[in-house]
Amino acid sequence: MGNTLTTDETFMRDALKLARRGLGFASPNPMVGAVIVKDGRVIACGYHKAYGKDHAEVDAFKHAQEDIAGATLYVTLEPCRHFGKTPPCTNAIIAHKIGRVVIGMLDPDLKMRGESVKLLQENDIETVTGVLEDECQALNEKYIKHRTTGIPYVTLKFAQTLDGRIASTNGASRWVVASPDTLKIAHKLRAENDAILAGINNVLLDDPELTLRLVKGRSPTRIILDSKLRIPFNAKVLVNQKTARTLVAATPAAPKDKIAKLKEMGIEVLLIPPDKEGKVDLQKLLKTMGEREISSVLVEGGGEVYTSFLKMGLVDKIVGIIAPKILGKGRDTVRDLGITDINKALPFAFEKVARNGLDIVVELKPKR
Repeated sequence: MGNTLTTDETFMRDALKLARRGLGFASPNPMVGAVIVKDGRVIACGYHKAYGKDHAEVDAFKHAQEDIAGATLYVTLEPCRHFGKTPPCTNAIIAHKIGRVVIGMLDPDLKMRGESVKLLQENDIETVTGVLEDECQALNEKYIKHRTTGIPYVTLKFAQTLDGRIASTNGASRWVVASPDTLKIAHKLRAENDAILAGINNVLLDDPELTLRLVKGRSPTRIILDSKLRIPFNAKVLVNQKTARTLVAATPAAPKDKIAKLKEMGIEVLLIPPDKEGKVDLQKLLKTMGEREISSVLVEGGGEVYTSFLKMGLVDKIVGIIAPKILGKGRDTVRDLGITDINKALPFAFEKVARNGLDIVVELKPKR
């Protein structure tokens, strides 16, 4: 019976299920769920529905149909102690005279890191931490990365043929996947990230919109890597700014007149210092994104962009869609990484392998 859950773990699992409902809406805040239990009964539940709205604890308090004094509060993340978009949750917990607080994980935010636990204990509220901690951390891995490093969590997504091609020799890449439903995976990933990034070659070849269409959610901010500012003024990513904002990342060498024209169109151009090759420095770009509260970014292409992110070790996760097709010649998903020794190949570990119609979807993370 080694898999038997304790009472605290059972209710924390319920809180985790609630927290997941905030996926794609809570960011840059974390996803948080809360359950209030009294005399062995769940008397209220809540979760952080969207950035700027009530935190999970307060949402649960508002749903309580009976007195919650003396009850146990289960919450997946340490309650906040500082004023932000909303008042501190610890104040509300104390005011409602909660008797016990069970926390999944401590908040990695520099303003927190156990400060709320201290305050609760100072007010004679029994506090337990680390219940289903691994699951709670996995749920908010993007938030943790952003709060601890200042840069976004990077997911690299590609769709390729069985022989590793993302496009034919003429650059055509539409409908690489074999199953129409597989396209929903890409849109689901967009909904789960704050920003979506693509290179200028991808824009010039495919003219994508990079918006959310096949699933419900909010469209991410669109970021176009365009060192020399070659983007056409009629590109689809430059329209519908109310649906999804677009930022164009260029170097200071970009034409001043084109920068001015894009500004007139309502498009912000981020001038990022160049790397040794004269291209946008990706590390500096990610730092700028992090400073703008972009906690996660989905990299959608193309091959040159994938290669640059992998070369620099900037990838936290890969989602690869493999179609049962063979092109022979075509555009490689990943280009030359400068590796000649097989023993020095970039090491990854499979997190998930699943079949989606005729396609295979794999999720991998780098071995640190």
